[in-house]
Order: sequence, then C-alpha cells, then structure tokens
Amino acid sequence: MAVIENVHERVLAAPTADVGRLLDRLGGPDDLLWPSPTWLPMRFDRPLGVGADGGHGPVRYHVTAYEPRRRVEFTFGSRINLSGTHTFEVLDRGPASCVLRHRLAARPVGMMRLLWPAAVRVCHDTVLEHLLDNAERTVTGTVAQPVRYPLRARLAVAFESVRLRAVPVPENAALLHAALPHPDLADAFAVRVPRGTSIDPQTWADGIFRNPPPAVAAMLRLRNALVTPFGIEPGDTSVFETVARTEREVLLGVDAPHLDFRASVLVEPAEDSTTVTLSTHATVRSRGGRAYLGVVRLFHPLVVRAMLRRAARLAVAPAGHQ
Repeated sequence: MAVIENVHERVLAAPTADVGRLLDRLGGPDDLLWPSPTWLPMRFDRPLGVGADGGHGPVRYHVTAYEPRRRVEFTFGSRINLSGTHTFEVLDRGPASCVLRHRLAARPVGMMRLLWPAAVRVCHDTVLEHLLDNAERTVTGTVAQPVRYPLRARLAVAFESVRLRAVPVPENAALLHAALPHPDLADAFAVRVPRGTSIDPQTWADGIFRNPPPAVAAMLRLRNALVTPFGIEPGDTSVFETVARTEREVLLGVDAPHLDFRASVLVEPAEDSTTVTLSTHATVRSRGGRAYLGVVRLFHPLVVRAMLRRAARLAVAPAGHQ
C-alpha cells in the first residue's frame, strides 16, 4: 500500500495564540482537545516536548518536533506497523481566525495494510473530527456540525473503553460487608473506564439499575410472572433503592421473606482511569429462597454483567455527538 496521506483541519474563529495554548496542553492533565473519556487518553512520560514518549492506548509514538503554540510532530513506534508521523499545527488566518490541522503521513506495513482500510481509518477520522469539535467548542462555545460516529467507531469505543472482568468482592466495599456479612451468594464484576468519566457512585447506580438493557428488563418481567405462584413477591423498583452511601460506595437492596439482597456500587478513581465494581450479596431466609437462589445463580452473572457493561458504554459515549 502507498503512503497514507490523511488530513483533518478546522477553521476556528479565534486568534492563533488561543488555539496554540490548547495545543500545548495536548496529552497533559488539563488537555481540552483529546476526546477522552470516549477514547483512551493521550499520555506521555514527561511534559510535551521533543523526546516525550507515549501515545493513546496501544497506539504508541514520541515527539520528534515541537514549536510551542504552533506545531507538534509525533513519530510512530515500530510495533503498530505504521512508519511515519502525525502532526498538529496551528496556521494563521488573520487576527481573529486560524486553522487547526492534523496531518498523518505514514506507510502501513504488515497487518496494518489490511487494518487501515477495514477499521483503523474510520476510527482515526472520527477521533480527529471529535478533537476538532472540542477545539471549536472550547474557543467559540459551540460546534456547528458535530461529528457523527459511524457504527465501526461506536464498536471500537465499546471495545476500547469498556473492560469488564470478574473480581473478588472488594474488601473496601464496607457497606456491603456490614449489611450482609455471611452471604450465600457473593460475586463482583468490575469495569475500567477512562479518566473523566463520572466518579459519583449514585450516578453509576442509577445508570446500572434504572436503565437496564431491554433483554434484562424482559427477563425481570418474566421472573415476576414465574415466581408469584410459589409465594415469592414480585420485584419492583424498590429492590434497587439506595439504602446507604458513602463518598465512594452506594448500597442498594431489600429484605424479603425468602431472601435478603444487597448490591454495592463502588467507584475507585485513579490517575488515568476509574474502576467501577458492582458486587452482590444475597442471604436466603427460607427453603423457597434457597431453591430460588439455586435458579438465580444460573442467570445472575449474565444479568449483572449486561447491566454494568451497558452503563459503562453509555458513560463513555461521545456526548453531543451522534
């Protein structure tokens, strides 16, 4: 494949110096350009300047040229199978107008010759247009035509930003351990989302339990229809009412004649990401509850994983972009 020449640019109604200051913050803790948390953040091992090494997610590069407030050039690392550079620059268009331009000039090698046209290009184009939207919004207060996220870019966001795994119930889920210290069912699932996502556990609890996937909502309706003849109360939204909270944890649940149930949503922010852990404890109170729990064990992991994954995907969705 020939050298890729890919250019994105936006005319901005702002002085060059204002946009240049945004460029100087690229990859730093106060970066207003890079579209995080939708995409994994751009990070470097030192302040922006020649020699700074880093990238975003698996895409690695280092700074090979830097003119403050004007231009920064990155050279790709060898492992991503792109041989070349990508460059941001700010160009004068008068006292109150400038152009913010990004240019990629690289030769794909190996698998990248197939991946670029199949998937990488559409993600690259979407990231850059979202970044230019951020620049336009920051310097003008609005975006005339926000980028539309095509299906392949939305799938990439879900794959890159939402990383779900089964984990032990965290020791610091203190509300959960205090509420039901000797559970008959105990499990936990965690998801890591990019920095900039909400760190309010109530926001996450509402996202998980108030807006379940349609398939989960249908399963809960079916559950209510099946258990009522056996003397088990049908569940309603009170099951997911907040019963206690701290700065980092929200506890939900209810006591029922057959079973006591608690769910904990624990949010733990770190430097570049936030971990959200959804943990469940349940304690049976009758023979019917034990039989009920035996059936629930089969479906419970699928349900809670689906609800947590959906909440995480919505949390990192590109706000203001379709």
